[in-house]
Order: sequence, then C-alpha cells, then structure tokens
Amino acid sequence: MSTAERPTRYIPAMAVSEGAGVTVHRTIGTPALRNFDPFMLLDHFSSDDPDDYIAGFPDHPHRGFNTFTYMLDGRMEHQDSMGNTGNLGPGSAQWMKAASGVIHSEMPKQKDGLMRGFQLWINLPAAHKMDHPEYQEYSAEAFPVVDAGDSRVKVLIGRYADTAAPIVDDITGVLYFDVQVKAGGRFAYALPATHNSLIYVFEGEGQRNDQAVPEHTLIALGSQDHDLDFIAGKRGARFVLISGKPIREPIVQYGPFVMNTREEIEQAMRDFHSNNFVRDRAWVKRDK
Repeated sequence: MSTAERPTRYIPAMAVSEGAGVTVHRTIGTPALRNFDPFMLLDHFSSDDPDDYIAGFPDHPHRGFNTFTYMLDGRMEHQDSMGNTGNLGPGSAQWMKAASGVIHSEMPKQKDGLMRGFQLWINLPAAHKMDHPEYQEYSAEAFPVVDAGDSRVKVLIGRYADTAAPIVDDITGVLYFDVQVKAGGRFAYALPATHNSLIYVFEGEGQRNDQAVPEHTLIALGSQDHDLDFIAGKRGARFVLISGKPIREPIVQYGPFVMNTREEIEQAMRDFHSNNFVRDRAWVKRDK
C-alpha cells in the first residue's frame, strides 16, 4: 500500500514493562504500529500503585531523536550527562534533543500516590542526528490554555489558533495539545495536510465518524484524513493530539538508538561501550 493510500487506524494501547520495571501503556512502538513518521514511540504511564513505577528509569542512553515528557500527576526527577537536573511536577514538561548522544535518568520523587504522564519520541532527519544535544524544561504555568466552550486546550508544542507554546519544533513542526472535551461536547480541528496526525484518548470515551473510541485508544489518522471531529461521551473525554511532518528517510532502530543505517547503529553501540558516547554539553533553557 502506498503512503497516499494509508487508512485511518484505531489502535488499543499495549501494556509494556520499561526501565527498571515500570508498566506503561504503549501505542506507537508496538507490533501494531512500529512507528508513525516522525514519531517513534508514545508511552502513557498511569498508576497509583508504587510497585508499577517506583523503580523508575535509571541511566540509559539516547541518540538520533528528541524526547518530550509531559507530566499529568506526580513528580519525576531528571538528570543527564549534560549536567542538567530537573524536578518535573504536575502539568510540567521537558523537551530533550538527544541528537549525538545523551545518557539520562528519570526517577520518581514520590513513594506513593498517582504517577501519570506521557513520553513521546520524535525522530530527527539524518542531517540533524548528530547535532549538539539540547534540553528545555517548563513548569505547568508556562503552557497556555485556550477555553473554547466545549473544549479546553493546553498548548504544549507549536500553536493552537493564535496561541503559541513555549516549545517550537523547527525541524518537523510538531503540534502537541492536551484536549479536554465536556460530556457530549465536540472538538473539531483542521490538521496540516503535510503532517501525520494522531490522538490518544486517556480519559473517558467518545466517537469519531460514528465509530466508538474507548479509553486507551490511539487514532492514527490516514494520509488523506486531516479533519478531526470528535464527540465526547457521557463521561467527557481527554486526549493528546499530536501532529508532525514526516521525515521520509530510512529508519534503523536498536532500542534507544534511532539512525538511518545499520552501520550508524553499530557505531552508536561502539561509542556507548567505549565511553565515547557523550560528545557535547547542551545549551540549557528554562523558564523562570
């Protein structure tokens, strides 16, 4: 099937154990959807059982892509090989351009209570895979919220209407919104025709084009499907809307390394095992 003929798909989340044993709900990066150019992985972590998250994500490497972590509830501490540290609380987020190589950890800063959020991996084109790494961290208050009657939109990356997020992706033009829709309410949005777009429903349920969309379901919009018209169910609905311009380059992935060729993957592994992985200290940007 050609890219032009790719249909819209409805994909239930899959429970996966990550890090030191953290249970996550994964939609992109599974056998059902290996990637969705430019997105390589979407994990939703959500539990009030410390056994599901307390082990966290100890030191691990990344090369060749960006990560975006968005916290809904709970607290997570970030530390990395660039010297950055951060304590992500409810509603806050971090953007990390791993690029040429970063080793970092993400560890819970709580021993009980609800821990909930998302991590998205965004691929980089070949010309930028070995760029200097960068790190940005923002508090909940840094992200604008647009009240549109039936819906409430938190703008995390890019622009919504006339409202801009503090994070802008100049390479793949990513849009990332946290959308809450009232019970029986409607959210309609025209997505860029040049982008691959998706929504992931993580609270409540709804319907699109008369098809039911239960909780923990991802809708990967087809290549000719760019108009989102979502009607929330009786409990209302909350979802992340994510969109980005595809890179359309070969992808070779080995765990936390995402490159264009097998030789580049082998080089990343050699660099990691010979302690030559981290090449640059990042420029750091934080809101005040």
